[in-house]
Amino acid sequence: MAYLLLYVDDIILTASEPGLLARIIGSLSSAFAMTDLGRLHHFLGITATRDSNGLFLSQAQYTKEILQRASMANCKPCTTLVDTSTKLSDTTGTLLQDGTLYRQLAGLFSILPSPGRILRMQFNKSVYLCTPLVNLILLS
Repeated sequence: MAYLLLYVDDIILTASEPGLLARIIGSLSSAFAMTDLGRLHHFLGITATRDSNGLFLSQAQYTKEILQRASMANCKPCTTLVDTSTKLSDTTGTLLQDGTLYRQLAGLFSILPSPGRILRMQFNKSVYLCTPLVNLILLS
């Protein structure tokens, strides 16, 4: 049995037997230009670490990079990030000069699992990604 995970031009390949894995890699290499990078260490923002119990997958480094990009790396944690009393509007507030970073961060947070869902709620509680307003971002 073999499993192949493909995303654009990145592949993770594993097989139940080393011989089967070698044959699949050989077949793929004859059809496509590819490089075998060996054991899995990092894939699409996920860090893979092996120990005696198996494989541990983590997005800690990816999350840290997103927080640094958002200038939020030194923010203090709080019990809840959601302000349930604020009413948002797409007609009041100051329009951002460039909402690109806001949209990029919303996309980056969208692929994080819990507790990323809490961070994701802050960016997605406003559906105004096309015209992000400063007051919506500050409240998020």
